[in-house]
Amino acid sequence: MGLDSGTLTRADLSEQVHREIGLSRAESASIVEQLLDHVCGALAEGQNVKISGFGSFVLREKGERVGRNPKTGVEVPIAPRRVLTFRASQMLRDRIVDGH
Repeated sequence: MGLDSGTLTRADLSEQVHREIGLSRAESASIVEQLLDHVCGALAEGQNVKISGFGSFVLREKGERVGRNPKTGVEVPIAPRRVLTFRASQMLRDRIVDGH
């Protein structure tokens, strides 16, 4: 699994669904894809996504502001934009700190 390399992939998630639930690999991959598509779709529509016990994907609007090129010092306008942040639930933070 990808955990050995330090990265969990879609394929790893599909394989875990296959092993834990017993669905075919194709069905397991389809479920993972549908879940990710639903999350992405909700975020694209401007909705926040909260997964209890895991965390929340929160959209924030950043207003226009003035930035500075660090090499030249020249000020440049930074356009307003939407940014995505993730806030881990307390349960997830506790598991990460405890290592379980």
